[in-house]
Amino acid sequence: MPQLFAGTSGFAYPQWKPEFYPEKLAQAKFLTHYATRLNSVEINYTFRRHPSESTLDKWVKQTAKGFSFSVKANQRITHFQRLKSAEDSTEFFFKSVEPLRAAGRLGVVLFQLPPNLRCDVERLQNYLKLIPEGRRCAFEFRHESWFDEAVYEALRQHNVCFCRAESDTLESPPVLTSDFVYFRQRKSDYSAEDREVIGAQVSELLGEGKDVYLYFKHEDSPAGALYAEQMLTKIAR
Repeated sequence: MPQLFAGTSGFAYPQWKPEFYPEKLAQAKFLTHYATRLNSVEINYTFRRHPSESTLDKWVKQTAKGFSFSVKANQRITHFQRLKSAEDSTEFFFKSVEPLRAAGRLGVVLFQLPPNLRCDVERLQNYLKLIPEGRRCAFEFRHESWFDEAVYEALRQHNVCFCRAESDTLESPPVLTSDFVYFRQRKSDYSAEDREVIGAQVSELLGEGKDVYLYFKHEDSPAGALYAEQMLTKIAR
């Protein structure tokens, strides 16, 4: 059965008290509580550093079976090497998150490209060959030049997701390139009507047999976490 994995980009926010986290809950227990209400989280930590095996083991132990961690690819790959000559760093990165995959908890690896990187289909095609078989990966393109059929076809050949990302300044087209879909909802606000539209899109994709990963951005308020929880409840009904 297709499944919705919904959550936020990050979880360690004391500002979410008391609407999401209980007032007296210690920060060390945030993830455990988060996982009782949401079934996935997008981890930005891996963008700047490689996680230790003990850190990943702790995350797994703090969450129940079925909880999914999506992780952002390390900046060395996407921002320093910009997808070129990245064989060693790619191999090292996937090895660093292997404990999550071995535990059945690795969701999607998100490759977020820098906004000043323009479309280069050959560069993308060469990089896609480096991704280990069987890993779910998504690419978030932040320059409009990447919104091109040649890019979509390159992703389809490797079952890599074209990330449906939106912010106040850029919105990617609703293109399907894989057997799952990855949403990044990054606008500053989502009205009830906006959330109805997102829910309808998610329901349609689930009906087509696609798993959906849906992440609202973190804020000083817990609104994104509550929106994700509402989405899970609605889909369950």
